[in-house]
This record gives sequence, C-alpha cells and structure tokens, in this order.
Amino acid sequence: MKMNRSSVVVEFRLVSSFEEVRHKLLSPDCADRLDKPLGYWALPTDRSSPIALMGRSLRELLDTPFEQLHATPGIGQKKIHSLVELLDRAARPEPPGAIANEAAPLDEPTAALSPDNMHVDTSIVSEALWVQWQQTVRDHGLGKETLGRFSPSLQNLPRVIWNTPLDAYTELTLAEIRALKTHGEKRVRAVLEVFGGLHSLLARLQPQPHLAVRILPGIVAQLDVWAASVLRQATAIDAQAIRESFIDPLMAQLRIDAGEQIAQLVETRLRLDGSGASVRQVARRMGLTRARVYQLLGDVGAMMNVRWPEGTTILHEVSETLHAQIKDGAQLELFDAVCELFFAGKRLDHEFHDGDSISMESLQPAHAV
Repeated sequence: MKMNRSSVVVEFRLVSSFEEVRHKLLSPDCADRLDKPLGYWALPTDRSSPIALMGRSLRELLDTPFEQLHATPGIGQKKIHSLVELLDRAARPEPPGAIANEAAPLDEPTAALSPDNMHVDTSIVSEALWVQWQQTVRDHGLGKETLGRFSPSLQNLPRVIWNTPLDAYTELTLAEIRALKTHGEKRVRAVLEVFGGLHSLLARLQPQPHLAVRILPGIVAQLDVWAASVLRQATAIDAQAIRESFIDPLMAQLRIDAGEQIAQLVETRLRLDGSGASVRQVARRMGLTRARVYQLLGDVGAMMNVRWPEGTTILHEVSETLHAQIKDGAQLELFDAVCELFFAGKRLDHEFHDGDSISMESLQPAHAV
C-alpha cells in the first residue's frame, strides 16, 4: 500500500530515532544492560506497549533491523513508537523516578535536594528503578527491619504485613511481587512507598568508615532523645514537660497511623480532652460495642510496637527514674496511663475509670485486619 506524505515523515522520524538510540545503547556505557529484557524499563502507566517484544533482550532487539521489528505481528505504528521510547529510557543513565541529579557530586549546587526532588512517585517505578531501591536497602543493612517501621502511615499498610521484613522483597522482581497472593495494587504501592522513601533518604549518603547511620521513624528519634535525657537526669521533669515531650508526640503519630477517630477515642480514654466520658459513653457516641472500643485501644499498642519495638523496655527504665524523682504520684498518673495503653505488656492489668476491670490481653485485637 502506498504511504502518504505524512506517513513517510513519521516513518523517517521513527527510523532516525531508533538508529540514534541504538547508537547510544551500543556504546560501552550501556554494555551492562544489553542482556536485560525490554520490559525491564516498562512502567505501570505505559500505554500501547509492544507486548510481543517485551521479553526480548536489548541486544536481540538492536541486532534486528528496524523494518523487521516493525513487521512483527501485533506491532503497529503506536507500538513501534512505544518501542523506541522504551529503548530511549534504557539508554538514560538513571531510570524514570530516580532522584534528580542522583549521581552528581555532593559539592555541586545541584546536589542539594529540595523537598520537591526528594519526592518519589511510586506510579513511576520500573524494574530498573526497583533494583536500585532494593540495593539501597541491602547496602544499608535494613533487610531485617519491618515494613511497618518505615511506612509513612500504617493506615496505608495492611495490618498483616506490618511486621514483614524488608528482606521478604529484596530478592523479588516487581513482576514477582505483583504475582504474590493478596498483593493487589494497593499493597504493592505501600511496599514501594517504604522502599522508595528509604532510597530517597539514603541514596546520596557517602560511606564514612568511622560513622554509622541509623534510620528511625521521626517519632522514635524524638522519643529516644527525650528518654535518654530523662535517664541521664539531664532535663527538668514535671507533668507539663512529660505532656509536651512524650504524650503530644505520641498522639501526633497516632493521628498519622490510625486516623482522627481513633486518636479522639484515645484522648477520651486518657482524659486528654477533659471530657471525662466512660468507655460505655464513648462506645454509644461512636456507634460501637464496648468490645470493639477495647479492640481499637489494643490496636494502639500494636501500632507502637511496630514503630518502636524497643519502646517498652526503654520506658520501663524511664518510669523507674521518674517515680524515683517525682514523689507526687498524681503528676505521673497520666504518664502511667499512656504507657499502659501504648506500651504495656499483656500481663499488666488496668482499672478503667468507668468501673470495668479488664486485662491487657482482652485489649488485643482478636484478628489481624
């Protein structure tokens, strides 16, 4: 069939683009990627992908004449254009979604990361970028840490994988993760958020033999500093200081991880809002059973155990120090109640203000959600 003038121009541009990117990929700088399949650089948002060619290696594609690729069954004008775009991605130094100027020396002005270019868009994650994120986690020895420890919000992370170690994903491709049972797009996105966030934080760190970097959730770093100052008796402690340095940060994190409704429930339970409402009254107001209210309160402890697993041990020492320092037990009532709710072990009993005596065991959720 005779091609019209516009089709000839489009065809010429495609051939020129193909030859240009072919030349780049056959340079020594790209030798390490020639044996990887074309699909290695595909994104979830791609449209009109050349499915028939995705499993072929770059080397095989570049050794095939353009006319022969174009003649592949199922490869029309849009898909051959997508092929050239994917080859162009493969020729770039960094895959889409990588931190801007990631390879630039730290003394260059462009190397200063702003909040905007630290952001990682998890919808733009190719297999190539995923390999970088995995390597960052391995290089910094974070494989034994849990997803819940570093998730931006536990509301976005399904409960059943809060305690899943990062190592569970460091040897899997994105395709293999998406093929796992129960790993729909929401769960995969939550996993990518954790890995991408760690990579954006750590990618520019240069090794220093005499230094080590410890990655902690922001709330944990803050509470660690406060607890250490108490144990050293390096700070004046009173009820107001405990509220500002310990309780308020916990409540702020709870709003991030559990949402406003549960945060308000905890405030009511601890009398932080001055309401003086009983569990029975709160349950009625929220349209829940008392058993469900107790379950939600138990979830608070589970969340903090994910964020700060060493918190219970540290706060046991802090509690002993505070009780030795402060003789007025009334000043420590709120501190004790917060520790009970956020950190107490299962064997510790607590007398609720509304007369219900209930063990911490009954506060634990019966089933993971």
